[in-house]
Amino acid sequence: MPNPSLPFVRTLNPVRLNSLGGLASGVVLLAAVPLLFVIYNSLQLSTQQWLGLWSSRLPELLWNTLSLAVLVAVGCVVLGVSSAWWIARREFPGRKLAVWLMVLPLTVPTYVFAHIYTTLMEEDGWLGRLWLALGGGADTIPDLYNVWGATLILSLAGFSYVFLLARAALSQSTRSLEEAARIQGASSLEVFWRVNLPLLRPAIAAALAVVVLHVLSDFGAVSMLRFQTFTLSIYLQMSGRFDYQSAAGLSLILVMLSLTFLVLERFFRNRQRYYAARQSRPQPRQRATPLETGLIWSWLGFITLLAFGLPLAWMLSWSWEAWSQQLIDAQFWGYARNSLMVAGIAASVAVVAALPVAFYNARHRSLASHTLLHLSSVGFVLPGPVIALGILSFLLAQLPFLYGGLAALLIAVVIRFLPLAVQSIDAAMAQLTPSVEQAGRSLGAGPLENLWRVVLPMIRGGMATAWVLVFIDTLKELPATLILRPTGFDTLPVRIWIEASEEMLELAAPAALMLVIGTLPVLWIMMRGESATTSNP
Repeated sequence: MPNPSLPFVRTLNPVRLNSLGGLASGVVLLAAVPLLFVIYNSLQLSTQQWLGLWSSRLPELLWNTLSLAVLVAVGCVVLGVSSAWWIARREFPGRKLAVWLMVLPLTVPTYVFAHIYTTLMEEDGWLGRLWLALGGGADTIPDLYNVWGATLILSLAGFSYVFLLARAALSQSTRSLEEAARIQGASSLEVFWRVNLPLLRPAIAAALAVVVLHVLSDFGAVSMLRFQTFTLSIYLQMSGRFDYQSAAGLSLILVMLSLTFLVLERFFRNRQRYYAARQSRPQPRQRATPLETGLIWSWLGFITLLAFGLPLAWMLSWSWEAWSQQLIDAQFWGYARNSLMVAGIAASVAVVAALPVAFYNARHRSLASHTLLHLSSVGFVLPGPVIALGILSFLLAQLPFLYGGLAALLIAVVIRFLPLAVQSIDAAMAQLTPSVEQAGRSLGAGPLENLWRVVLPMIRGGMATAWVLVFIDTLKELPATLILRPTGFDTLPVRIWIEASEEMLELAAPAALMLVIGTLPVLWIMMRGESATTSNP
């Protein structure tokens, strides 16, 4: 009989524990397959080929990708911090609605943003006609097919990440530091610049990590805007030239950029960490004056109009056009069925695969378990085209009978979004008291019965969240689906990409609208948890 005074981990059978660790290691090894094959293929490039890449492509791709990341980061900080400040520090009519309006842009994929705005800015588009009516010439309509257009699109699509973390930090910041600054004679602007902004740096750094990783991995927006970055070049190398080794070389550089940024972000965020006193008083919201209310809603309304209002109006308008012309037929619903099927299978497989990794980390805290947990997140730094290239190389070398089938696509999207499932289940496991499992064992339940009747029912909320998160992100996945889908197997994102390229607006709009509607559940789950941590009494 195990000693009940010992920690639960120490009462486990070593063989059973090793088996769990082996299962978690197997999942992590499979998740690392794309990265391993990308490294292997890139090492096959000769020195002459590397020099050829450097002289022909790399300088332009590095400049385009890094400049786009910096500009989008600046745009997201301006939009996210300004909106978070007003909502966190002022009480005004419609404030709760404003919170939702600031996060609804997360439901619109970047390639949908790009398609809608390039259409709106044409001469016969809504914004194009407005530009002409205001006196601008047709030859002066702003061109979005450049770095500034890509910056606009990706900033509108990504500023909500900065808003959420900045709002949480502002809501939880303390009054004492600001009051001390005001006692010393600091103005409101000086308090913001010298007190609030430095305290916001960790939250902004975390949000920018998400934003920059999205920029580095984005394929949909840059492909529709024809702006050459690493992801678009990798896709063109694979689909146009079938040069997998050069694509692997570009992929390796992109992965190194992502990892370098993550290391730098972690280093600077740790240096900027601060601690608040336990008895610190939270900052209350001040009631906005009528003038402030007008200014707040003018700014938030302008952001909402660009980031969600115009895209939603465009999708509804053209979807109605498609419905009236009876273009939403059985074929369209077939694309929707394909998307739902892939997303449902991928979410279910990801949850099952994430369970041993999260369970091992929760019940055997060690360097090995933490290492496996972090390695399972490799999908965060691997863009869709890179994962597709790694899976393609692996299947051609080891499992050629799976090439061209649905299994290849499912493997890719499971690896891509496995980190979402692992993090959600690990968070749920951390709240599970080991003594509950011990009680099941003491009553004679075996390991599998204890898992089925005790553990899984108690973490079903975390598993459901994990399933929804993977389902929604798989539903929107574009580059891996474009590369690995079976012949004739189209999903909603693929149809948006194809029909946008052919200017068939009435067919692209219903698919885009369905993706937005399908993303709302995950937004509700995210906001439900986030609102609990930022509620201000």
